[in-house]
Amino acid sequence: MQQSQTDWKTIDTMEDKDINLSELSELSAEQFANAVVRKGLKPVQKKTQITLRLDTDVLNWFKAQGQGYQTNINALLKAYKDANQNLSKET
Repeated sequence: MQQSQTDWKTIDTMEDKDINLSELSELSAEQFANAVVRKGLKPVQKKTQITLRLDTDVLNWFKAQGQGYQTNINALLKAYKDANQNLSKET
């Protein structure tokens, strides 16, 4: 792993007023609200839009969990896929 070339002692002693922001454009409140920090995380995999038929009670249950229900459905399906892939590799 490469050694950081950042002078962290200087950074730690800086105050907000010491930071030069002249080359940065300001973010709108909407841009800030939609920002996602991804430093150190794996890239987001591309998703494919499909039409999927689910039982109404299943869909309603996921929707009742709140915002992000489609992401939760995807996570559940991914966990199922991963578990079954691992099982099929063991046999």
